Amino acid sequence: MFTTLVTLLSLSSLSLASTSPLLNHDFPDPSILLDSSGTYYAFATSLLSTSPQKNIQVASAPSPLGPWSYIETDPLPNPGSWTAGPGSLTWAPSVIQLSQNSYIMYYSGQLSGNNSAYHCIGAAKSTSPTGPYSPLSQPIACPLSLGGAIDPSGFYDPVSGDRFLVYKVDGNSIGHGGSCGNTVSPQISTPIILQPVAPDGMTFIGEKVTILDRTEEDGPLVEAPDLWYDEPTGTYVLFYSNHCWSEQGYSVNYATSKDLTGVYKRASKGSLIATGDGLGVVAPGGASAVVRVGGDNGKNRTSIVFHGNCPEGRCLFGVDINIGVS
Repeated sequence: MFTTLVTLLSLSSLSLASTSPLLNHDFPDPSILLDSSGTYYAFATSLLSTSPQKNIQVASAPSPLGPWSYIETDPLPNPGSWTAGPGSLTWAPSVIQLSQNSYIMYYSGQLSGNNSAYHCIGAAKSTSPTGPYSPLSQPIACPLSLGGAIDPSGFYDPVSGDRFLVYKVDGNSIGHGGSCGNTVSPQISTPIILQPVAPDGMTFIGEKVTILDRTEEDGPLVEAPDLWYDEPTGTYVLFYSNHCWSEQGYSVNYATSKDLTGVYKRASKGSLIATGDGLGVVAPGGASAVVRVGGDNGKNRTSIVFHGNCPEGRCLFGVDINIGVS
């Protein structure tokens, strides 16, 4: 008789002791980068309520758990001629480092004119993690007939040495109403897509694969994908959020697979972080994973950053997680 080992994630006991925001600032949809310099950078959705407005926000820290310092400069001063321009809704950035002085930012850009209800995914290049980033002249993923695309996240696979982009097809933007536009029948699919990319991080190669999609338990959508490879267990972990970002049911979830392209198995115990659990964060979502170098007694840890409701809007939070098998 064979026993199948299941990869399980949990929050560290030390993380459960702290529920305060890492940055008292409206900082939605965060992603995190460990730069080759040893500095951590977090990037977040546009801030349009201040002057000057910011298309993308950025902060830096010596550790994923802080202390974080907000950087006033906009790393993406121009989101591209294909977008509605500076001051439009630019969402959910993700930055990868290709090599020394070579960075790619992925982002969700709001389209202009008659298509302003939709977003597509852009890419921009810079020689510095904090920019300025120069955008490509056209989006790299724009399935308009399916609702557009949002929430890009770059992933380097240490097993194959290849690069990938994971993103959400924004089907709820063409939904028929209700929570986040997609709880009235017939509900629209919101698949999470895995797309191979060339070493330049921007050129699509090979066939894309759907690795997750919404079910009834997810409400209107699944979104905010982020891939992580856990070497000790040989497991790919797909972090994602479900339900609607503006409601307390929004949460951080995960699914696991031994193969990059799936099948991804959802956690049997439900959300990793949710409103009303021991962490005490309301409407948590948009998790992004990174290694915390020298985390405890010189031993590296895996950390995630994510947003949760706060007086300023949606603030940056962070926790260590444990990954093991059972």
